[in-house]
Amino acid sequence: MAKGKASSAFFCQNCGYEASKWMGQCPACRTWNCFVEERITVKSSPAAGSAKAVSSGRKPVELKAVTSGKEERFATEIEEFDRVLGGGIVPGSLTLVGGDPGIGKSTLLLQVCQKLAAKGKEVLYISGEESLAQIKMRADRIGDFTEHFKLLTEVNLGTISDVVKSEKPEVLIIDSIQTMYNEEVNSAPGSVSQVRESTGILMQLAKVENIATLIVGHVTKEGTVAGPRVLEHMVDTVLYFEGDKQDIYRILRGVKNRFGSTDEIGVFEMGEAGLIQVKNPSEFLISGKPEGASGSVVTCCMEGTRPMLLEVQALVCDTNFQIPRRQAAGCDFNRMNLLMAVIEKRMRMPLGREDAYVNFAGGMRIFEPATDLAVVMALVSSYRNKPVDDDMLVFGEVGLSGEVRGVAMAKQRILEGRKLGFTSCVVPYANAKQLTDVEGIKIYTVKNIMEAVNIIHD
Repeated sequence: MAKGKASSAFFCQNCGYEASKWMGQCPACRTWNCFVEERITVKSSPAAGSAKAVSSGRKPVELKAVTSGKEERFATEIEEFDRVLGGGIVPGSLTLVGGDPGIGKSTLLLQVCQKLAAKGKEVLYISGEESLAQIKMRADRIGDFTEHFKLLTEVNLGTISDVVKSEKPEVLIIDSIQTMYNEEVNSAPGSVSQVRESTGILMQLAKVENIATLIVGHVTKEGTVAGPRVLEHMVDTVLYFEGDKQDIYRILRGVKNRFGSTDEIGVFEMGEAGLIQVKNPSEFLISGKPEGASGSVVTCCMEGTRPMLLEVQALVCDTNFQIPRRQAAGCDFNRMNLLMAVIEKRMRMPLGREDAYVNFAGGMRIFEPATDLAVVMALVSSYRNKPVDDDMLVFGEVGLSGEVRGVAMAKQRILEGRKLGFTSCVVPYANAKQLTDVEGIKIYTVKNIMEAVNIIHD
């Protein structure tokens, strides 16, 4: 048998690009200073001509001959989690859950384990970061677990594979992928090679043994899962847990889902006993809105099929510096500057000499253009020091000419506002035909930002 020889290669920590020497910039993803050296073992193989080609006997199949059955799912009874997955966990699927340290990834997965074990599902939780006692302490805060829930602390994938094949669980949790170690790869745990090969082994286990597998992934300072980008391509579903540790709200967002939509989000509140579902986030996000305050406007954004009301706050004041300060929290900073330029040009407001701050209350990060009109109205309201009606909802996309463009799902946004007690709404004129049958709320349609400001400040 031919022996393998050890060598080294350089891998991009961002995308997994392999090179024979160190480079300052990755030619694939254009990231600087991202290459690390890792030792690899190259196994010698016989010459290509010495081996005979073996036919597999497989042939292509016509599309009409393929039967597509609806995939089976089992719900976790955590509705916000099931919503993001598309209705529940699919057996044999591989799901990656990423998020900042301490955001609540392990807590959420423990709660999922509790619900599934209570339904009689065999669940195996494997941790490479915490001891059994540490997991027990967190589990005690969540509640009681049945005998169907089992724990294991191990990082060797060879041992993990043997345990999984012998125990045959229906659900497998790996916390985290960066701690897993494959003996056949001569590099440290968490390296590009280890993460890639470990995920490959877990993927084979999930597909061959038909085990629903959820793995936890650490994130980088840019907010992406640490390791090669190919990691996200290998798994079936990628979920990101967003939010600030100082905030009580957490957003679970799906960025890839082979079994459902990637537009849905789940909203959770961090409590003493774990994560609590927020089934009506609109009510929570606008609950602290001040009455009669200038620069405060309520808008509606769409997260998948779910309309969410949130408060847009703006503060415009005279600057004490030669260059005015601009700051945006929860929205795109460049979009904010663009909207301020539109106001200054089309409405002749001298905002160039003013400090300006825009904040989406509740820690939400929204980049939907439908919130443009609300940002414009909040800035104008703060500059003129004239409050917007507390019972008025505002949404619409703003163009560079100051025109207000139509948005998708306008009717659903208005109905959400009416449900929470709003009596009037400012919407784009382009959406007027879709709203002829909406009752119980007064609708103002506008073609440009000047018409919207005149309605609000009449």
